[in-house]
Amino acid sequence: MIAAAALCPAAPLLVRELTGATVVLPELRAACREVTGRLLRARPDVIAVVGAGPQTRTWDGASRLDVASFGGLAAAGRGPAGAAAGAGTAGLPTALGLGARLLDEAGYAGPRLLQAIGEDETPAASAGAGQRLSRAAGRVALLVMADGSARRGRRAPGHLDERSAGFDAEVERAVRAGDLQALAAIDPVLARELMAAGRAAWQVMAGALDSRRLDVEVLYADDPFGVAYLVAAVGVDEGGGPGSDRTGASQ
Repeated sequence: MIAAAALCPAAPLLVRELTGATVVLPELRAACREVTGRLLRARPDVIAVVGAGPQTRTWDGASRLDVASFGGLAAAGRGPAGAAAGAGTAGLPTALGLGARLLDEAGYAGPRLLQAIGEDETPAASAGAGQRLSRAAGRVALLVMADGSARRGRRAPGHLDERSAGFDAEVERAVRAGDLQALAAIDPVLARELMAAGRAAWQVMAGALDSRRLDVEVLYADDPFGVAYLVAAVGVDEGGGPGSDRTGASQ
């Protein structure tokens, strides 16, 4: 059963070693710390980190972000003593590594699952992965690492696509409203064209939370570098079941 969920962006700037002495987007980092802390307060038996990867597979829960994979960016962010972060797990998808880092920073030492979802998985397959995660333990918390469109401006990674603003606005609306059907219905073709790498991960969350009444608080929503970042805490009515009213989401 899903006890709680949190949504954070898979943004490398969350890693202190990669931004050097400059504190980048402290409000985004604070929001991610807050929603991760709420997951721990839900007393989960296991926390499942979900994020995009080249293929759908489960990684060992002890896997960690390979900061060295960022090359020169990692070197530029070395601490004052000149020491980079410890060795990570080669090949671990960035989204999962960032989620693992958030759990480490929150002091979570309990069991964890690291679930990569292939970027080309169908909505149905993504939802099915979420349903399986919901049965992984008596109380499961989800940490979903997912970016919106990367085409929100002329300096964005994918340059400007006028459709991106409407796409991301609808995703934010669906998250705020706890509208799982809308998340499950996101068009994978459009998401790919807009470079919205989080599409499949959102749909894993939709499958895991299916038919639950949600209480959602969005703590951050912006596109500071032309990529849509959304941070949300998702509380779950543990008495909710099929047919439950989903209108309890907070604005």
